Amino acid sequence: MKYLIVGLGNIGDEYRYTRHNIGFRVLDALAKASNLVFEDKRYGEVAEMKVKGRTLILLKPST
Repeated sequence: MKYLIVGLGNIGDEYRYTRHNIGFRVLDALAKASNLVFEDKRYGEVAEMKVKGRTLILLKPST
């Protein structure tokens, strides 16, 4: 089974460490802990990981 986890945030370095980017920061921490790298796709940055037989798709939207 696949699960989509979307972290909401604002694009741009001026927002990187603000409360408006907590969703991006949570996904970045999860990806770092799992040695994942985000790939730039059509609608944002995407990474995939497996946990207990389930696929988690992490998305940081750019739209």
